[in-house]
Amino acid sequence: MGVAYFGVMAAYEVFAIDRHEHVGTLWLANAERRNAMGPAFWDELPRAIGELDADDGVRAVVLAARGPHFTVGLDLKSMGGGIAEGGGGVAGRRRLLQTIGRLQGSITAVAQCSKPVIAAVHGYCIGGGIDLITACDVRIAAADATFSIRETRMAMVADVGTLQRLPAIIGKGQVAELAFTGDDFGAERAREIGFVNSVYADQAAVVDAAHAMAVRMAANSPLAVAGTKRVLAYCEGKSVEDGLAYVAAWNAAFVASEDLGEAISAFFEKRAARFRGR
Repeated sequence: MGVAYFGVMAAYEVFAIDRHEHVGTLWLANAERRNAMGPAFWDELPRAIGELDADDGVRAVVLAARGPHFTVGLDLKSMGGGIAEGGGGVAGRRRLLQTIGRLQGSITAVAQCSKPVIAAVHGYCIGGGIDLITACDVRIAAADATFSIRETRMAMVADVGTLQRLPAIIGKGQVAELAFTGDDFGAERAREIGFVNSVYADQAAVVDAAHAMAVRMAANSPLAVAGTKRVLAYCEGKSVEDGLAYVAAWNAAFVASEDLGEAISAFFEKRAARFRGR
């Protein structure tokens, strides 16, 4: 499909974008391949998330998938041979290092989106799918969701974000068990360990819930939501004192805004605020 991207038309092969009520939904749209992560996925993901990040009409993002599965992970059919053969010799290892860096950058683009990103997961979400959703701010799941850090079962080390981001979400012990075994785990276990916030009946229900959550986020001041995301990211690995100093500097620079004036007026006038992100 064609979509506007920085003033031009961008065509996506394996993604699709919808916009509604200040929410952009980024769909994994390669259902016939079970949304396997092939070359087009890695090339298009940064462009697609960048389009939504640059769109002032979008205030929150839902990441969801079409078809019976969220994603079965890396497309071994189209990429596995190159990865297996790329490590031979100095030149091969250099090429493989560059390839890994490019894939890491694609996932990091999701983490760096200035707007909240909610993953709505159903069916299989394995291997690279875990890397992808750990880069999101919130994860929710359908009851049929099946997760797996599958790489050790494929004689690989997860290398595009899971081992770096997941410990902060569910703790080192849980990550060690799941990464070393490569075990599948379902939606209820994912909720118990804090990997997903909540579980819904099916694919339609989880996508609806994600959109409703995104609408609630989008109703708040875009400046305040973006600032909150920035402060949370800064505070990871920092002391409380460093975090407090950073948020004080942030608010000193940004708290005086039209949105703040609107929030105060709406409070006294007993009406819903109409934020403009200014």
